[in-house]
Amino acid sequence: MGIFDAVKICFVKYTEFSDRSSRSEFWLFTLFTVIASLLTAFIPPVDTIVGLVLLVPSLSVSVRRLHDVNRSGWWLLIELTVIGIFLVLYWCCKKGDEGENRFGPKPVT
Repeated sequence: MGIFDAVKICFVKYTEFSDRSSRSEFWLFTLFTVIASLLTAFIPPVDTIVGLVLLVPSLSVSVRRLHDVNRSGWWLLIELTVIGIFLVLYWCCKKGDEGENRFGPKPVT
């Protein structure tokens, strides 16, 4: 999967909070959001618009990534603590469950 494939999937599935996402899909979309944020950081009206456009797809792919390691999307709220950031980062780096889990079949990508 390439970065453009991941971006396309994330924008198509931006309302899908009940599926699973692979590590490559998550990290390539995260890379895209970082690049987009850096490129628009010094253009005040554009950076806000880009941030708002990327907010829901980023949240959606994060929830789906947690689903891949059999965690509820509600665990994203733990990122509000310092320790929680590292825990969610660990889960996002962790290999997903083999086969089907309670959130659906293993992602194809």
